[in-house]
Order: sequence, then structure tokens, then C-alpha cells
Amino acid sequence: MKAAAVNSVGSPSPFWSSSSNTSHGRRKLGATFLVRCSASLSSHGAVSLEQGERPWKLSDARLVLEDGSVWRAKSFGATGTQVGEVVFNTSLTGYQEILTDPSYAGQFVLMTNPHIGNTGVNFDDEESRQCFLAGLVIRSLSISTSNWRCAEALGDYLAERKIMGIYDVDTRAITRRLRQDGSLIGVLSTEESKSDEELLEMSRSWDIVGIDLISGVSCTTPYEWVDKTDSEWDFNSNERYAENFRVVAYDFGIKQNILRRLASYGCKITVVPSTWPASEALKMKPDGVLFSNGPGDPSAVPYAVETVKEILGKVPVFGICMGHQLLGQALGGKTFKMKFGHHGGNHPVRDLRTGCVEISSQNHNYAVDPASLPEGVEVTHVNLNDGSCAGLAFPAINVMSLQYHPEASPGPHDSDLVGDDYDYDDITYARHSHECQTYGTTAASAIDGWLTRRASSSAGGT
Repeated sequence: MKAAAVNSVGSPSPFWSSSSNTSHGRRKLGATFLVRCSASLSSHGAVSLEQGERPWKLSDARLVLEDGSVWRAKSFGATGTQVGEVVFNTSLTGYQEILTDPSYAGQFVLMTNPHIGNTGVNFDDEESRQCFLAGLVIRSLSISTSNWRCAEALGDYLAERKIMGIYDVDTRAITRRLRQDGSLIGVLSTEESKSDEELLEMSRSWDIVGIDLISGVSCTTPYEWVDKTDSEWDFNSNERYAENFRVVAYDFGIKQNILRRLASYGCKITVVPSTWPASEALKMKPDGVLFSNGPGDPSAVPYAVETVKEILGKVPVFGICMGHQLLGQALGGKTFKMKFGHHGGNHPVRDLRTGCVEISSQNHNYAVDPASLPEGVEVTHVNLNDGSCAGLAFPAINVMSLQYHPEASPGPHDSDLVGDDYDYDDITYARHSHECQTYGTTAASAIDGWLTRRASSSAGGT
């Protein structure tokens, strides 16, 4: 399907080819232009919506990107006008976990899988207490659901949570544009009173860089985590151990499945706010500290970096995603914004210590610059698509981090430790005599290894 850009009089737009030009990191842009498809979208979801009952208001919508392109669509969920950064996610399934992942705060999530909504939503698969994303962009919406765990339709779910969504838009063409030019700020609107030019100005006057998004998704008071999810369908529910370790988890936008997997490995977890003082966390006498995933720019939360610095060397530490980036900065490294980030459940990662390759779930727009890391800090994992840093370790002070999500949800379970395939020594593991399997290191299993060693060392006086 080919897309063509036209201006208001139907002639080819000059901005299609010049949108990648930059000046001080910002694009040199002109007026708005429509983007039309050469083939009819003829969405199956749209047909269903026209013929069936709709619990939300169906209306026309526009997605106006900062490069001047205007994408006409149909809306579902909430109505109004919303600004955010547009990113694409390549996962084929798991849209509910994506919707409730706090790491998407401030972003429009475009699903590259064309058909969304056919399994509805339920209340066991939520990864946080609410939806924090700016909106959802999909190709085809299914109003019919077919899943034994379905509690309500996707449109109802978004409308109740005041989240905007659009469908009947060429997501493939938008994805190509984001891949070519990088992530773009956009404005999604159902308000006919606002002109394309007004929406374009909104998109160009807002930026996600340098904004503290963590404070809006973190909890406000500490709490002991208790899993209230029905585990009948959880294939790992029979692998739970007694609570042998106490872990403090910093909530930068933590996902429920991280906590669930930690608990399954015998961790009693206290979740604390992102601003919780390091001294208070250490008073809890944890066996380990987890710095969680979260949204946005790690350089926008210097208070979190200082907290990490104060804890380093005092207890074993593990970081995931945002936590990985904060650890990178706290150890003396630098982070940078990627062109369009990694979002999806099909990213290959190589463990440099074993040669094992894992297909991982990732969701981040920033990465640690390995060249900026000081001596002693090891790059343990790399992304095989672009060579970016996907894992760090500092064995001298029991530190390890992963840029990706070992708990998946959604995504493959390659990175989830199964059985006793690895023996841990400090924060490294050795392969057994059998050939390398695609089992990696979850936050839970890695901390379990460190904490076991910590406990035995304390008992033996070493």
C-alpha cells in the first residue's frame, strides 16, 4: 500500500522529502499536508462498528505530526485533544499489558499488528493501576471479542479510562515514517473546531525530552506487595518459593509482573516511591534493591540518580529498563535518546558472557552509551538489531541491570530463568555441560543468586 502526501490543492507536498532535515535537533518544517492511501482501508472493524451497537461516540479524528503530516481516522474510546510522542510497537499480542505499562506515559502507541481488540480486555492482565499512555493508534478495530477471560471490549475500556484511540489509519505508512525520521510529537484530536494548523503548532511547541514523567506514575507511599491476581491460568504459578529475601523495589513505573516474578522466587517486596530517600530504604535492611522500569528521559530525574548512587555498594542492586539507565548514569556513564527506540516483543539480545541469544521484550527510547562507562563496568548484553547496550554489570559491588524486560508481559519468556540451568557466583552465571539454552536472567532469579551468596557470606563471615 503506497501513501502519497498532498497539500490543500492536491499537488505533491514539498515536505515529504525534506522532513528529515534538522536544525539543532529539530526539524525544519512547513505547513500541514494530508496523507492519503492509494488503496481503500476498508477496515473490518469499521464495518462491525457501523452495524453494531457502540458504547462510545464514533467520530472523525486527526493525528497531526510535527512534520506537518495530517492523518485522517476514526476515533474510539475518549474524545478531545491530546499531545504526545508517537512510537510504534511490533508486538503481535498483549495490547492490554501495553496499554497499562506506565513506561508509555506521554506517548501514543501505534501497533504495527493490524488487527487489535479481538480478545477484549480483562482485569488480571493489567500491569498497573491505570492507563498512562497518551493514546492508541491502530489499523483495524475489532468490536467482536472471543476470549474466555474477556471482561469488556477494548473501546469500553479506553472510554472509561479517558484514553483516546483511533483506527482506520495507515499504520504501516506512519511506521515507515517514524523508522525513517525518528519518533515524532503528534496531536490527536476529535475536535472539529481546531484547525490543522492549530494542532500542528501544538505538536511543535511540546517536547517529551527533559520532562519528569516518573513522578506522575510512581506510587506516593510505600506498601507491601501482595499478588491479588487469580493465578489459575499462570503457567508458573506452581513455582513459588517461601519468602526468604526482603527486596525494596523503587517504583519508577513498575509493572505488576516484575513484582509477581520476584515474589515467585521467594522475595518479600516493599514497593517505595521514586523519591523515597536512600537512607530510609537502607533502614529496611533489604537483601537487595530493585530499580524498576519507567517512562521518559533518565536525565530528567537527577534525584533518582542520586538515590541510586547512595545505595550502590551497600546492598546488591538490579535495574530494569529505566533502572538500567539510571544505574548507567550513577556509575558514571551517559545516556542518549535513540532514533525511534525499541518497543515490542521480538528484539534479539546476546549475552556476551555465554553467547546465548534471547528474544526479548523491550520498551525504551533511551540507551546507555557503553563508551562512556568507567573501567570495571561490563557490558553484558547487546541488542543484535543495532548493537546498543542491553545489559550492564559491576561485579565489584554486586550490580547488574538489563535494558529489556525479563518478565515479558507481553513477550517471549526466553529471558526468564527456568529450573537450575545456571549456577550464580556474584552476578555472573556459568553454563552447565549441556549446550546453551535460551534461558536468561530475570530480576528475580538474578537477585535470588546475589542474595543467596550474600546470606551465605554473612553466615560464614566472609
